[in-house]
Amino acid sequence: MSRRTLLSWSSGKDSAWALHVLQRDPLIDVVGLFCTVNKVFDRVAMHGVRVALLQQQAESAGLPLYIIEIPFPCSDSEYAEAMTSFIDTARKESIECFAFGDLFLEDVRQYRETNLNGTGITPIFPIWGIPTKQLSSEMIASGLRAVITCLDPRRLSEKFAGREYNDSFLSDLPEGIDPCGEYGEFHSFAFDGPMFQNPIEISLGETVHRDGFVFTDLLPPTPNE
Repeated sequence: MSRRTLLSWSSGKDSAWALHVLQRDPLIDVVGLFCTVNKVFDRVAMHGVRVALLQQQAESAGLPLYIIEIPFPCSDSEYAEAMTSFIDTARKESIECFAFGDLFLEDVRQYRETNLNGTGITPIFPIWGIPTKQLSSEMIASGLRAVITCLDPRRLSEKFAGREYNDSFLSDLPEGIDPCGEYGEFHSFAFDGPMFQNPIEISLGETVHRDGFVFTDLLPPTPNE
């Protein structure tokens, strides 16, 4: 019997690809997505994506979306409290697994495993350990499309902000930058691919510096479009 699973959803390419992998696994039944949202700015934490676009992703994936609101700024204890409350909710809905799109950072995986230890919910990592050069090429070849919404200017030039994640983007990356941005060099928003029923329409907005990062705003279609 397939296990009822919720997928941690950042709005980016890695979580989108994790969804694609899970959709093809007969032992897994993805029944929803969950995402932490900065309730002050009403945007996805770290990626800076508007909640309206997050909701369009979930709709295109055909899955319910669980939004976990966190304050800004958010302390470790406040984050832990929000997640504990959500875990309790998930258990009441007979969720058996939480899935994550992590790739190779052992400390991140250990953090997730520790937080779920003893809860009755099993953490799973469907794309863990895939070499990121191979993974990036596979994602692009499959038709996954994403745009860079946030980057760390200490690691990557701001000229990469707002660019589409494609072969040209990868070829322009400086040496030492992970092709999937696993060290936090950049974050993305997935707007098309085999995990979606239809593309999410977006346009590029303003690029700004905030809290030491560079963010490119993504705009949903206006109502009259």
